[in-house]
Amino acid sequence: MAYVIGVVLFALGIGVSLALHEAGHLVAGKAFGMKVRRYFVGMGPTVFSFSRGETEYGLKWLPVGGFCDIAGMTTLDELTPDEERRAMWRHKAWKRTTVMLAGPITHFALAFGVLYLLATTLGLPNLAEKPVVWQVSSCVADARTTEELANPACAAGSTGPAQTAGIRPGDEIVAVAGTTTPTWTELVAAVQNSSGPTMFDVRRGEETLRLTVDVPRLDRPGLDAPVGVAGVSATASFAYGPLAAFGATASFSADMIGRTATKIAEFPQRIPAVVSAIFGGERDPETPVSVVGASRIGGEAVEAGLWQLFFLLLAGLNFFMGVFNLLPLLPMDGGHIAIIWYERVRNWLRERRGKTAAAPVDFTRLSTVTMVLVLIGGAVMLLTITADIVNPIRLTQ
Repeated sequence: MAYVIGVVLFALGIGVSLALHEAGHLVAGKAFGMKVRRYFVGMGPTVFSFSRGETEYGLKWLPVGGFCDIAGMTTLDELTPDEERRAMWRHKAWKRTTVMLAGPITHFALAFGVLYLLATTLGLPNLAEKPVVWQVSSCVADARTTEELANPACAAGSTGPAQTAGIRPGDEIVAVAGTTTPTWTELVAAVQNSSGPTMFDVRRGEETLRLTVDVPRLDRPGLDAPVGVAGVSATASFAYGPLAAFGATASFSADMIGRTATKIAEFPQRIPAVVSAIFGGERDPETPVSVVGASRIGGEAVEAGLWQLFFLLLAGLNFFMGVFNLLPLLPMDGGHIAIIWYERVRNWLRERRGKTAAAPVDFTRLSTVTMVLVLIGGAVMLLTITADIVNPIRLTQ
């Protein structure tokens, strides 16, 4: 039941995101005096609709997507005499750009809001592997010891190496034996290579301390030889107060947007792996997922009680939709923006040469390219949905 609830909640979150995207176009268009003919949530047959002023609002049966019909978004639109003077393409470039940007911006705003709530409640995950100590152990037992109490190092009242040196939860270990440790992985490697009294550079608040940790070398599972152990564990996430959360969320959002842009750039080269997964190959967790796959993962996160992951997935999906819609390709918003500014620059150059402004871009000349992109997008969607049904990415195997 928890899984089903999670799937439904995630699918609902996607539906709300898409509805807000179109609402962004709606609000911006009306603010600039453009005529918004229709605003519908969902696709397919109409469940119901009603009119308020000059706009028809409604709900479609399929809870995916939606649309905002603004008169004169392109020169291909058939306009009534009243709509001719209010056609979107007649408005200034910055107004049309604002209307097109309003959709993607809603995704960024929604993702930021979700991450801000996480920052002030469950915390933001330590994706950058910042070497901040969460817990300092009072015992560092050898892996060969079957019971901790049988090891003298774990006797009552004993202290672990880091604890003895004065390292506390919340400290950031920035260097070990003179080697900088920008990530927890690099910190672990530096500690494992250490032995005996070792200098740790620790940032605590505004000051940096130099503490000596007597690092023992112990056996650890999966390793052939003893390694250095300090007795500290990593901070998995950071929680913030209401004010500090704004800066932390902004920084985290910038990082997620950068990661999203990288994933989109890598998208084409990962398609063969999706095809392979459909025909029985191992599903690479780095391959693209559809809304079906994302909803399944969201359901598994709720089933496992991983609400932080659930909301991170929702925020990440919104960042993806925001960035993807800004690509300068039709029919995405970024494609319309690219044409708007092509026209603006072209006409500016013509004015500099004493010529009149040229006619708006003829979208019929772009229809073939647009249709090809739509077909490619549909094919990719079909592939990812198929892979997410027959060979889905799972949180646990």
